[in-house]
Amino acid sequence: MCQKMTNQPVVSPAKVIGGGYNKFWHNKNFYRVVKGSRGSKKSKTTAINFIYRIMQYNWANLLVIRRYSNTNKQSTYTDLKWATNQLGVAHLFRFNESLPEITYKPTGQKILFRGLDDPLKITSITVDTGILSWAWFEEAYQIETFDKFSTVVESIRGSVDDPEFFKQITITFNPWSERHWLKPTFFDEDTKLNNTFSYTTTYRVNEWLDEVDIARYEDLYRTNPRRARIVCDGDWGVAEGLVFENFEVKEFDWVKKLKEKQVVAHGSDFGFTQDPTTLVSTIVDTQNKELWIYDEHYQRGMLTDEIYQMYIDKGLKNAEIIADSAEKRLITEIKRKGISNIKPSVKGQGSIMQGVQFIQGFKIYVHPSCEHTIEELNTYTFDQDKDGNWLNKPIDENNHILDALRYSLEKFHFPRNNKTNINIKKNISRAKAMGL
Repeated sequence: MCQKMTNQPVVSPAKVIGGGYNKFWHNKNFYRVVKGSRGSKKSKTTAINFIYRIMQYNWANLLVIRRYSNTNKQSTYTDLKWATNQLGVAHLFRFNESLPEITYKPTGQKILFRGLDDPLKITSITVDTGILSWAWFEEAYQIETFDKFSTVVESIRGSVDDPEFFKQITITFNPWSERHWLKPTFFDEDTKLNNTFSYTTTYRVNEWLDEVDIARYEDLYRTNPRRARIVCDGDWGVAEGLVFENFEVKEFDWVKKLKEKQVVAHGSDFGFTQDPTTLVSTIVDTQNKELWIYDEHYQRGMLTDEIYQMYIDKGLKNAEIIADSAEKRLITEIKRKGISNIKPSVKGQGSIMQGVQFIQGFKIYVHPSCEHTIEELNTYTFDQDKDGNWLNKPIDENNHILDALRYSLEKFHFPRNNKTNINIKKNISRAKAMGL
C-alpha cells in the first residue's frame, strides 16, 4: 500500500510554489505536458512536485531526460536539489553529482538522469525499490522526433499493487515553432494522444519575478510583438515572416562531416550586459549549398579574458574567427592575448541583407545541441510597416547567433580589401547572379 509522507516537508509546498499550477500539481494523466514562457517557473514547480511525490509514494522512481546527458547537471539535477532545500528536506536525500543521481534515504527510491544521446543507458535501467514509474522530459523541444521520445516512454512499464499507483510522463518546454511534433501530439485537439493533460503557462503566474524582469518581458510587446507571443505568452511560434525558413534541426556527426568538406567558418558577436557574447561554428558545403551548424556559445556578461578562454577551450587558438567590427578594441585585445587569426567583420550599407540573402541560398542543418541557434532561427523575422506589410528588413533583435553566422560567411561572398571600401551593393548583385 501507499506509504504516505515518510517525512513531512518542513515548508508547505504552497509557500514555495505560489499560484497557477494547482491542476498541474494534482494531475495524474499519463501525459502531463506544460509549454510556457520564460520565467513561468515551470521547471522549478516540476522539481518541487517530484520531490514531494517521491516522499509521498514509496513505489515511485523518477527518470529525468534531456536531449543531451551532460546538460542535466546544470539544469534538472540542480533544480531538484534546490527543491529539497526549498521544502526543508535536503537532509533526507543523498546527492551523487558525478553520476548524477539522487536517492531518498528513508526508502532507497531513486531519481536518475539520462540523455537521449545514450539510448542504451535508458533501456537498461533497473531500480532496487519500487518501479520506474515516472519520467520527466525537460526542454523537450530539443528532441527532434516522436520516435526518440517514444523509446523512453516504453521503458516506463509495470505496476504495483496500490490503489493510488499511477504512471506518468511529464513534459516541459518553450514552444519555439508550431511545426514541432509536440504540437500535434499533445496540443491539437484532433490529433493529440489520449490520456493527455496539456497546459500553457506564462510569466504572469510567477509572483516572484522582480520589476526589472517584468519590465523586460512587457517591453517585448512593443519591440517585437511576434516574439513576445512566444516568450511572454507561451504561444507557438508561427512560421510567418521568418527570415530563414531553410533550416532543419538534425543530428549529425560533425567530425565526419568536417572530414568530408574540410571547410569551416567561425563567427562571433560581442555583448556585455543585456546582450550575449556568441560564437557559432559551421561546416560550409558551397558545392551542395549546405550549412552544417555544429557548435555555439551564448553567454551574457563575458569579460575579455573569459572570451579568450572560451576560444581556447573550443580549440580555436589558431582558427580564423570573424568578429563584430563594432568592437575593434576588444578584437585587438583578444588578438594580443594569442588568438592571432581573429578579424573584424565587414560592415557597410546593405551588408546585413547581403549576408541574409547569401544564407537564404543554402539549406541549413542545425545540430540539436545548438539550442540558442534553433531559438533564433525560429524567432528572427522581417519587420512590418504600420499596415502589416512585410519589409525587406529583419528586426534587429534576438539575432546574436545569426549575426555571428553572417560574419563568419563573409569570405564566401565578397573578398576582403584593406585599401578600399567594399562595394556592398555590387556584391549583392553578384550573389543574386550566382543564384544565392
